[in-house]
Amino acid sequence: MSSLNLDDFTDLIERPDGGVRRDAETRRERLVVPPGALGRLDELGEWLSAAQGAVPVRPVGRPRVVLFAGDHGIASLDVSARPAGSAGDLVRAVLEGGSPVAVLARRLGVPVRVVDLALDCPPNAFPEDVVRHRVRRGSGRIDIEDALTPEEAEAAFRAGMAVADEEADSGTDLVVLGDVSVGGTTAAAVLVAALCGTDASVVTGRGGLAIDDLTWMRKCAAIRDALRRARPVLGDQLQLLATVGGADLAAMTGFLLQCAVRKLPVILDGVVAAACALVGQRIAFRAPDWWLAGHDSGEPGQAKALDRMALEPLLDQGVKVGEGTGALLALPLVQAAAALAAELPEQPEEPEPSAKEPGEPAGEPGESAPEAGEPAPEAGRAAGESAQQE
Repeated sequence: MSSLNLDDFTDLIERPDGGVRRDAETRRERLVVPPGALGRLDELGEWLSAAQGAVPVRPVGRPRVVLFAGDHGIASLDVSARPAGSAGDLVRAVLEGGSPVAVLARRLGVPVRVVDLALDCPPNAFPEDVVRHRVRRGSGRIDIEDALTPEEAEAAFRAGMAVADEEADSGTDLVVLGDVSVGGTTAAAVLVAALCGTDASVVTGRGGLAIDDLTWMRKCAAIRDALRRARPVLGDQLQLLATVGGADLAAMTGFLLQCAVRKLPVILDGVVAAACALVGQRIAFRAPDWWLAGHDSGEPGQAKALDRMALEPLLDQGVKVGEGTGALLALPLVQAAAALAAELPEQPEEPEPSAKEPGEPAGEPGESAPEAGEPAPEAGRAAGESAQQE
């Protein structure tokens, strides 16, 4: 019997500090740039301030890209433009610095961490720090069999939690989360369709390397078959991940929830990260308050999941390559929001008008009141002028 109680996350996860956010909003109103003039950057700065529990917000100084990797058995049905079992090639490109996310991370000075959960290759194909959390080689074909055993699903979920703890303990202050997989978007679409109660055709996309119409129809059919297997286990999210997810998706879900426990903000990449976040929301409803949607990848499943979680993408550049690339593009926007919120000067305070002492007569400063019976200066001058005229 599993010792992992997912209900615990509901108690462990708190929302970002609402009082701090109100303080950040109040401070924002005092800045020299009028509220609203910076658009969503104001909202981002206040969200980050609440997540940090600090006013003014601290700069994002130690971000990190974390990519969970795995191969999916469903790819053997030719539902992807990439050959089944080839996610290892994508991982190698990331590690060697030749992938888009590696190029951007190098330019931005952000370290990249790849975590192998279920690559279909020998475990010695990659360094120890990549493979030490591996659960199995590949995953089951989810249209006809479970992706994982219950024990493997729990091991993967716990591996994701462990990675989140490692990042929080090492001082990472914001995570860019993505995946490196082949067949992963198919499994993600099944999760989204199951949790949103929609048909397969509503969530079936074209993938990062766009597929043709015939491949799309095969993918849609595979998702529909997997959906039939997913619906009976909707009440048990860990069993759902075992049935139609995969080790990388189970680990990402555990990672997201534990990041929320540790108050570590996360920027989500594409449909796979969004699907795992949707599972996480079903487990702990406050968890999405710790996540940002980095970009709109164009995948219908991602749009459906983000809409359900009320997360609005920061960018819409049509980036479909995956591997955390689109989410990493949003990182400078978050850093800019933090810098503006922290470094813009406040408006100078207007001096208050000096109050008159009680009993002080009206008149020009320094002018004394006339004695009793003595005419006012103006009256005296008028009387003198009148006498001279006579």
